[in-house]
Formats: sequence, C-alpha cells, structure tokens
Amino acid sequence: MPQKGFSIAGLLKVRTKAEAQGRLGERRPVAIIDIGSNSVRQVVYEGLTRSPSILFNEKVLCGLGKGVAINGELDEEAADRALRAIKRFTLIGKQLNVEDTHILATAAPREAKNGEAFVESVEKITGKNVKLLFGRQEALFAAFGIKSGFHEPMGIAGDLGGGSTELIEVSDTDNAKGKSTPLGGLRLQQMSGEDLIVAQKIARKTIRSIEIEWPSKAKTFYAIGGTWRSLARLYMLENEHPLEVIHGFTVSADKYLKFCRKVAEGDESKFAHIEEISRNRRNLLPYGAIVMAEIIEHLGVKEVATSAVGLREGYLYSLLDEETQARDALLEATAELSILRARSPDHCRELGEWTDHAFKTIGLDEGVKQRRWRLAACNLADIVWRSASDFRAEQTLGIINNAGFNSISHEGRAYLALVTFHRYQGLGPKKEPPALTELASEKNSRLARILAAMFRLLYLFSAAEGGVLPQLKLQRGADGALQLIVPDKLLDMVGEKPLQRLEHLGRELDEEITVIAASKLRETAA
Repeated sequence: MPQKGFSIAGLLKVRTKAEAQGRLGERRPVAIIDIGSNSVRQVVYEGLTRSPSILFNEKVLCGLGKGVAINGELDEEAADRALRAIKRFTLIGKQLNVEDTHILATAAPREAKNGEAFVESVEKITGKNVKLLFGRQEALFAAFGIKSGFHEPMGIAGDLGGGSTELIEVSDTDNAKGKSTPLGGLRLQQMSGEDLIVAQKIARKTIRSIEIEWPSKAKTFYAIGGTWRSLARLYMLENEHPLEVIHGFTVSADKYLKFCRKVAEGDESKFAHIEEISRNRRNLLPYGAIVMAEIIEHLGVKEVATSAVGLREGYLYSLLDEETQARDALLEATAELSILRARSPDHCRELGEWTDHAFKTIGLDEGVKQRRWRLAACNLADIVWRSASDFRAEQTLGIINNAGFNSISHEGRAYLALVTFHRYQGLGPKKEPPALTELASEKNSRLARILAAMFRLLYLFSAAEGGVLPQLKLQRGADGALQLIVPDKLLDMVGEKPLQRLEHLGRELDEEITVIAASKLRETAA
C-alpha cells in the first residue's frame, strides 16, 4: 500500500503565525512613524530588542518642509500626501499586529505655523500621541542611534535631515548637549535660492558658529541621514569599494573632503555612477556635500563613518533597560540567525567556547574586535546547511555582504567572508577569494584562516551536533607541543580525513598537533 504523501498545505493548516520558522515567535512587533521635513516613513520592527530586525519599511518623500523656510508653513499638498501615507501606514500596522506605534515628528511640523493642525490630524488618524521632538531631543536620539549601531562608538554624530542638522557628542555617557542647526538639505536648498555658492556661505557661517567638543582623540564623525548615505554610496561606487553595505563604511576625512568639494560643484557629469543614486536624493546631494565639507574642516574630523541607523533606532534604544542596552548587537543578531537557520544553535555556541579556549591555548594575538568577529563567525557557521554543498560559500558570503548586522565594520565583514571562503573552499590556492576580503589586514586574514581550519576539523567530529565539542580539547603538553585530546569513545572518529584537516590546522599555526587518547593522558598523569 503506497505511503500517504507529505502535504505542505496540510502542515500549514496546523501552524500558526507564531510558529513561522522565519521569525522569533515570542516577539511582538513595534513600529515607528517618522515625520521628517523631507520624508514620512514607517518602520515596523520584529520586536523591541538590542538588534531589532525590520519587518516592514516604507517611505514617502513628501517634502513637508519645503515651504517652512519661505513662508513658515507646511506646504498644503505635501501635508495631504503625508496624511494619506500615514493612513496607509496605520492599516499596515494593524495587519502586522503591531503592539505599539511611536510617532515622531521633527523640524518641519515643529516650526511651521500650521504644524499644530497637522499634528492634530495625524493623531486623529492614528489614535496615538505625536512626540514632537525638539533639537536637543533629536540630537540625543541620533547619539543613541549611533550607540545602537556601532560597537563602543566615540566621536561626534551628525544627523542631516530635510529641515535641520543635529550635532552631538557620542561617548560612554549620556550627558552630551546637542546642537541643532537649520542646515537641513531641503532648507539649505531653499534658503540659498538653489545657488550652491550661496549655500556654501550659509553653511560655513552656521557651522563655524558652533562650539562642540570631541569626547576623545579619535575624532570620528558619524554621518546619519538619507542624503549623507547617498553621498557615501556615490563615493563607494566611484572608488570601486568592494562592499555595497553602507553601514559602517569609514573613510579618511582628507579623502572625503576632496570628494565632497567635487560633489558640491553640482556637476553630475563628473561622476560615472551618478545614475545609480536615487533621483529624489540626487537633487539634495550637493547641499549634503556642502554641509559635510564644512563640518570636516571646522571640527577637524579625522574619519567619517556612515550610519544606516539613526533617530528611529536611537529612540527604540532609549526604551531598553540598561542590561539590554549593554548587550553586543552583533552577537545578538548573529545568535538569532543561528536559532532561525542552524541545525543546532547549541553547537554554534560550543564552537565559540571551544575556539575561545583554543585561541588562548595557542597564544594567538587576538584583540577585542577580532574576538567579537570570531564569535559572530561561530554563530554563522551553519546557517546555509540546506543549500547544495557547492554553493554554501556563495550563500553565506551573500548573507555576510548584505545582512543588516550592526556593530561591525567593513573590515569585520571581510574577516567573516574569509572564514566562510576558506571553510568551504579550503586553505589552498585553488580559487581566488572574493574582492571583499581585500579589506582585511594581514593579521586578520591569518586569524580568519586559522578559524576556518578549526571549523573544517571540528565539523568532522561533531557533524553539527551539540554536545560533542566539549569532549575535545586542544592543549599543550609538558614539552609545549600542541595536543588534541580525544575521549576513547570517539577515537574511531580519528580517520584519514580528520587527520588531514588536523595537519592543515597545524600548517596554519606552523606547529605540529598530535592526537592523544584521553585514557593515555590519564595513564601518563598517574
């Protein structure tokens, strides 16, 4: 009698949304509607967490602030567009069972004569209070956004919106006093009458009147806002940067200043990749470049780091308790991915613990940032096991290249890419590593190869099953030589292939590693 076939439709009938394996079911969605001078946007997050994942993201470039600089009022047509968008966003929130919606409004509604009537309309549509943020609050949430998206950031954050630009120190305290300026891209365009020379004079006078102290010698400027993200993207395209992710892109201030001065001329024909920038953003690009150039010169910026997170994420970060704020966003995000996709998240955790011990035993020169990257690589080590074996490297590299991980630099992504490449493609010269890996230093490349060699060895013992790795131990014998201690019950696992992989690991370390049975070790000790 033929066996009854498996039915996907039948399985789905008995599953609830909370059981969907693409999501962490215990979380309740939270939304932010951000009403800015240039755009109105809704972002729905999976939950209020240290590393929130985005369920839904939509913006409408309404240009609310385009009339404020001229006559002090919100443009009527722009206000109507914004309200229609907010009606749609409200329905989307209901469909997604959003637990709470936070509505934030910034410069244009705050400063316009008819801003109060607009806010009342928003509250009537949504049934929620609008949080009208003032310059100091905007700057503070921008700083929180940088704290949420970068690992232990130190410097000054700048948030370029349509109607204003906020500047604030970012440090390990929350006592900074932000500065708000009327240098939003849209407003600067209008105040200057679309004359770029006039715009530069306005920006220079405004920026040079600002007094703000650097919290450290690093002098990193964190750039927030859509126009500045587009500016960074154009720079990356023009300079053939091997990674497309905007967040965490860092460039020396000297190089960026020259680029900004060129963009500020307003001649699009000078850029080979200008068509790849959204036309809606392109119109404001010279004004964003003008403000950036003046900030670099006046504040003595040493490097510019572009952020994909800002006020919205900073506001969510402010709602977290101190314990959750202190968690590592990169390790949180990658651990969640292992829960969603790995065969055994416990095995991923054990990889981290095993390699922690192994790196210390070997005496590898691993700093704090490299350890974070290594633990992230352990979390990501098994997320593409469902893919065909020939394409696992490609699949994982795609995730590393494009995943919305925060708190990791481009060099950190290059480290992860090298681990993945060598883990699946081997440690020989058979294939060229992806271009992204060019961003890794010689030291980080070596550490990544060693970690990949460990993965290649350990998976032959564990087959991704939890509970095996704690039984294996890498240690130094009395003579200082490296030994892999294997329990007697697993000795038959030490076959031809594992011994070959052990030799590869030894080659990376420039040391010989011997397999020792645990019982023999006990006999020697006795």
